[in-house]
Amino acid sequence: MPLAPGALLGHYEIISLVGSGGMGEVYRARDMRLDRTVAIKYLTGPHSERFRREARAIASLNHPNICALYDIGPDYLVMEFVDGLPLQGPLPADKALALALEIAGALEAAHRKGIAHRDLKPANILVNFEGAKLLDFGLAKSLTPSDPGITLTAPLTEAGMILGTAPYMSPEQAEGKPVDERSDIFSFGAVLYEMLTGRRAFQRDTPVATIAAVVRDEVQPLPASVPQAFRRVLARCLEKEASRRLQSARELTAALREIDLSKPEQAVPSIAVLPFQDLSTEGDQQYFSDGLAEEILNALAQLPGLRVAARTSAFALRGKQMSASRIGEELGVATALEGSVRRAGNRMRVTVQLVSCAEGSQIWSERYDREMTDVFAIQDEIAASVVEKLQVQLGREGTRRRPTSNVEAYQYYLQGRHFLHQFSQESVPRALERFRLALEHDPEYALAYAGIADCYYVMVIILGASPLEKMPAARQAALKAVDLDPELAEGHGILSAIEAMHYNWAQAESFSTRALELDPASAMARYYRAVWLQRPFGRFEEAASELESLIEQDPLSSRLRFIHGLTLHSLGCHEAAVREMRGVIEFDASFVLAHWVQAWALLGAGRLEEALEAAEATVALNSKNSLAVGVLACVKARMGDREGAIAILNRLRPEGGEVSWNRVMHAFIFTSLGEWDQAIEEYLTAIGVHQPNAVQLIRDPLLNPLRAHSRFPELLAAMKLPEMAEASDSALR
Repeated sequence: MPLAPGALLGHYEIISLVGSGGMGEVYRARDMRLDRTVAIKYLTGPHSERFRREARAIASLNHPNICALYDIGPDYLVMEFVDGLPLQGPLPADKALALALEIAGALEAAHRKGIAHRDLKPANILVNFEGAKLLDFGLAKSLTPSDPGITLTAPLTEAGMILGTAPYMSPEQAEGKPVDERSDIFSFGAVLYEMLTGRRAFQRDTPVATIAAVVRDEVQPLPASVPQAFRRVLARCLEKEASRRLQSARELTAALREIDLSKPEQAVPSIAVLPFQDLSTEGDQQYFSDGLAEEILNALAQLPGLRVAARTSAFALRGKQMSASRIGEELGVATALEGSVRRAGNRMRVTVQLVSCAEGSQIWSERYDREMTDVFAIQDEIAASVVEKLQVQLGREGTRRRPTSNVEAYQYYLQGRHFLHQFSQESVPRALERFRLALEHDPEYALAYAGIADCYYVMVIILGASPLEKMPAARQAALKAVDLDPELAEGHGILSAIEAMHYNWAQAESFSTRALELDPASAMARYYRAVWLQRPFGRFEEAASELESLIEQDPLSSRLRFIHGLTLHSLGCHEAAVREMRGVIEFDASFVLAHWVQAWALLGAGRLEEALEAAEATVALNSKNSLAVGVLACVKARMGDREGAIAILNRLRPEGGEVSWNRVMHAFIFTSLGEWDQAIEEYLTAIGVHQPNAVQLIRDPLLNPLRAHSRFPELLAAMKLPEMAEASDSALR
């Protein structure tokens, strides 16, 4: 039963019950000797060891933002009484920053003494007119158990037992893994998110679902009113992989001190152009509706001062019944442009409306009844109207110059893009045919040539065609595109990838640089740079950073997130790669490359049983995919099932002496089997036929056993790559 008012504990008189928890009850009391108000934590359950540990932890700390310990009794602690309320949000930015600095300072003091809190949450942070006070070190853990001054006795839990409060745990804490001070950094991020938004970062219907969200899910986008400086700090706190977070409370405090709220941040206008609806009688104009929306999107993307959601993510919402606010959250934008197209003969009606995502209200709408010959004028008018309503400042040329004036050529080009985006064995040849038809109507249509180069690139990279057969045609088309239009960023971008595939690194760098000079916002040029000029040279941190920036703009792109996951694996962040792929699989369960990277990363992490399960699931999804089958063989080899691995390898061997697309996977299987010479030979063969995976996987951690082989430098030399895994920009030249 609770202690009654007036009851005595030593020389402390109970005044009232303040609260209770799993460990005990907290009372407001009076110290009769010193005549001051104190807080007493009274033990009510069998937690004496945890109780003594909290006393030792608090006694070692002396900080103005940590609740002080005054005394200890046989079954109670006497602490400073803080007349305040638990931390609540949302808070104004200046108040949030002031409290965040105090909390971070308290953590820094605790970590300096070798103590991790492990239960940082708003309920354990009291706020009054003096500021914040951090309390409840009941789950505190020594970070330096060898220090006799702060040893907190033996661990209280078995390995794998979870301690903490579900919505505020770090992923490693939620999984029952060992924790250090970086766990508190993650919990701080969850608290900061709540301070800024008024809602929990991770909250689901059940504790189990909440823990799963902590481990797997990303937080919902922050309101547009949250300053960008806070966003950067928060993102670094909430990294799932501990190695990618801010590494200490000292770093956290320094990052918070760099936030300058005295400089007002201009809200960056942002927009998503959603796929336009085809209202034509026959329902056969979706390519035209999509193309019109995409052209408007591309025109808006050229404008400095306007952030435009990428096509992949915007079009991924097609057919989904979502509110404007949900669209804004999913794509991280403040406005959305919706539209419909109705064609009848040579007439068309285009209806568009600009919607505020936050308010769900219409900002502007317009209807255009025109001849097909006016399609280019309509695009310009819509883009100009959006710019006017969003008050974006036009820069340079404003919008891109018109690539063709021939309406028939333009329609074939739109059909080509429509089929190309489907990435299938049936659709890509149809796309190639449409681009060629566009050139029949306009032989100087540079974008159509770039489209042809894209088709051959996709045939090789995604559909498995021979690079020796397809890439010369890709190069020829891309060179023709930039010859017709030297300022075509698309042409220079695809040429950078083509030259990299041929190990012509200086030319690849030159084309990449030119593409980004012409269009600094080009997502494709930035993607090619990350994939073809950073990954092969072991510059994985740069590649990951570039890909993360692209994902912010295109959060629903499975392909971007797949290569980001592979890059995390390449960095050695296998757990982060697994989590990234789980998110992709939830959204796009049929995307086999996400399943492959998940199995690949689990293999890299040494989690062989889980890797086997993931690899088998990948093969079940697509038994003809060489990556899927190859990873299963590698797992079996690592698990000692040599016979099973060789049986799979035989399924991948080329028939009739033909060089196979699977040679790189052959090399990885032989590496897993410990047959180094054969692995080298297989990799050299893959390099000789310019297999793209040879470039992409040469720095892969699963190839580490092969790096000590005397012939490994031959592989790098064959691709004209430096032997150092980390290369400077000068190595490209």
